Amino acid sequence: MTFAPLQNDSFLRACLGQATPHTPVWLMRQAGRYLPEYCATRAKAGSFMGLATNVDYATEVTLQPLARYPLDAAILFSDILTVPDAMGLGLSFAQGEGPKFEQVVRDEAAVARLAVPDMDKLRY
Repeated sequence: MTFAPLQNDSFLRACLGQATPHTPVWLMRQAGRYLPEYCATRAKAGSFMGLATNVDYATEVTLQPLARYPLDAAILFSDILTVPDAMGLGLSFAQGEGPKFEQVVRDEAAVARLAVPDMDKLRY
């Protein structure tokens, strides 16, 4: 696979302890609270997990802040809830309440029942 030459490597150089012309800036954010383009992509995805588990949508929202602000790096969009979802806990979201799981893990037997997803078949 061939990649285009880097246009801005200041973040990578800083990570390597090399001198940079400025202090690199990256942004960690909850874009849904303020970026209209994030809200539009989220609406196309149909749900938050649809956004988090679709490579194209996740890539789109990862790159959105770079198009809007003069940043030096991006944080890959994902969510920690993709892990229990992939392990079969039956994730859903109740309006105004946040995430809920169908299966609750309260003991060692419940841990033993967790699915270990095949990384080659996982779509995100």
